[in-house]
Amino acid sequence: MTAAAPANAEQLAEHLWCIDTEQVRDRMACCYLIGDGQRYAFVECGTNEGVPRLLALLDALGIGREQVSHVIPTHIHLDHAGGAGLLMQSLPEARLVVHERGARHMIDPTALARGVAAVYGTEEAERMYGTLVPIPEERVEVAGTGDRVAVGGRVLEVLDSPGHARHHFSLWDAATRGWFTGDTFGLSYREFDGDAGAFVLPTTTPVHFDPDAWKQTIDAYMARDPACMYLTHYCRVSDVGRLADDLRAGLDDYVAIARSLKDTTNRHEALVDALSAHAVGSAQRHGAPLSEATVRELVGHDVELNAQGLEVWLDRHAA
Repeated sequence: MTAAAPANAEQLAEHLWCIDTEQVRDRMACCYLIGDGQRYAFVECGTNEGVPRLLALLDALGIGREQVSHVIPTHIHLDHAGGAGLLMQSLPEARLVVHERGARHMIDPTALARGVAAVYGTEEAERMYGTLVPIPEERVEVAGTGDRVAVGGRVLEVLDSPGHARHHFSLWDAATRGWFTGDTFGLSYREFDGDAGAFVLPTTTPVHFDPDAWKQTIDAYMARDPACMYLTHYCRVSDVGRLADDLRAGLDDYVAIARSLKDTTNRHEALVDALSAHAVGSAQRHGAPLSEATVRELVGHDVELNAQGLEVWLDRHAA
């Protein structure tokens, strides 16, 4: 495999690449290709639109499509799993590994598509995600805490990791001492990186935000003394202990903001304003090399979803 990876892919370690799926904007969402030199897996698979980019990486690296043994979305939100069915059509030997709560929605995505349309609206959901392709049941495996996925000689260990979603798991790669965390180690966009390192915010996308479960997930991550985290939004981060503390503090801030606005008129707009201001203030205290306007622009999509998720949490769980 002597060919260079395409411009949207970055090699992070031996047999490990990060691929920008170019959703919404550059460097917002990524997938990972990981293996042992003979067999490979995609961790996350992005949307239908990003599938050609994943296949292009295989072609550029000289990896046969039959060498991909697994496709492993951390959860079934469509920026992580929307392209799974389409991708699997091009990978004849691959099996989908998914949380048990998400498997039925990969086999029959009808309800999943309906739920996404409820969040975004039908036209916007179609524009962003296209038509979801069902995956034959015989190609789907469920996994949970303690299960191991053998990608050739490289083994990924599964951890149930609720907090962001109940159908969320994470994967431990002992070779790099890193967790593939999906959304449960928050958002950390590279544009925010500065002298103090990476910056992190929670992501409370509808509908399963659970701050107590999330903190337990962070504790489980840290029990392995990880060297790094592989985020879907976006790429690898280190200085894990500091970021874990920052994420816990961010979760507390989000809970406090949501509770304080629970009975406010125009609650959604108030939450969006408060979360935007929180992002700006946090970024400024961190020393992120960005203007206030740029911070608001970069997190605008996330803030809208975070506000929606906090509203669901308020209505269901807040005292």
